[in-house]
Amino acid sequence: MKILLFLHGGSLNRGCEAIVRTGVAEIKTQFPDAVIDLASYEPETDAHLENIHHVFRHEQKPPKKFSWAGLKSAFFVKFFQDEKYHHQYTQKDIISKIKNYDVFISVGGDNYCYGELPGFYEINRLIKKAGKKLILWGASIGEEDLTPAKIQDLQRFDLLLARETLTEKVLKNAGCKNVKLVADGAFLMEKTELPLPEGFIENKTLGFNFSPLIFGRNPQSKEAAFQLVEHILATTDFNMALVPHVTIAISNDYETLKEFLEKYKETKRVFLLPNNLNATEYKGYIARMRFFIGARTHATIAAYSTGVPTMVLGYSVKSKGIAKDIFGEEKLVLGIEEISDPEKLIAKFEEMKQEELMLKEILRNKIPHIKEMAQKAKSYLAEII
Repeated sequence: MKILLFLHGGSLNRGCEAIVRTGVAEIKTQFPDAVIDLASYEPETDAHLENIHHVFRHEQKPPKKFSWAGLKSAFFVKFFQDEKYHHQYTQKDIISKIKNYDVFISVGGDNYCYGELPGFYEINRLIKKAGKKLILWGASIGEEDLTPAKIQDLQRFDLLLARETLTEKVLKNAGCKNVKLVADGAFLMEKTELPLPEGFIENKTLGFNFSPLIFGRNPQSKEAAFQLVEHILATTDFNMALVPHVTIAISNDYETLKEFLEKYKETKRVFLLPNNLNATEYKGYIARMRFFIGARTHATIAAYSTGVPTMVLGYSVKSKGIAKDIFGEEKLVLGIEEISDPEKLIAKFEEMKQEELMLKEILRNKIPHIKEMAQKAKSYLAEII
């Protein structure tokens, strides 16, 4: 059996890396002889991933305006209002290989949160037209993300694996019959413990992750985050580890966190982790922190899954749904509109600090169940292949 994982953003997004790492491991457990290939937007970042036979680039290049392909595309759009040829050309890196695989697994779990995706819809339509199996692996989708075209595409899938209950409900309410509840595979990812850097004191270090994605959606959030950091430094004896988790060119946590380092470096209590670690290595550091505050969902999953009390600077349904499935409520999750309010940030931090023992106990009891849910994905896959 040949399987293609596609819509992978590359391993400079450690969340994408974690999904592929754990997904491949689970699939190989269920299907040891499966040949697994990976289509990646940045294949040069994925060489370290194990159990993958071949990685190739998914480039998504539209036809040039005055090329034969561009003229043909324009003709179909102008005279027939038909964009299929345009999308087929743009997505040819995947479409040209449909004949080579038996199973296609879309690992871009967040993709359906970000507007219309006509190119992806065309890939999926042609996969199903060819009679191949199509799976969406560990997705998060909010009700506000759905459109008629998106629902039609989702209904094509042989299996939709929702990684939290909010998405499960949204998909079922939209009429999707092929929905199964799992948990994000990153809960299963192992950690790699590197030597602690200078300034990292176990049980006295708080992890902090902030992203340009958050700042872009709420420009006032950075100033509020500065005030939160100042409160932590003034009222605790914690050192603070700044944790980059996505370092792609268009959304680089490291560059944003350098501003925090520059602002507070004279305290000698704030330090920045390197930008070249892999997902398991970041998890190894996060696991040894007292508390964690994070904007990137998979950084917070690294904390949850190792029992670290966590405050989430949320920006989508996944953050809320994951917290709800662990705590029974959207515990310590602030929405995008709330994180520009320093008083709310500080109040949530104080709540986390005061409830530390309770939070650790809930995580200790709940995370084994969450991991069991994540492991169900391979069984559901086996049922439809």
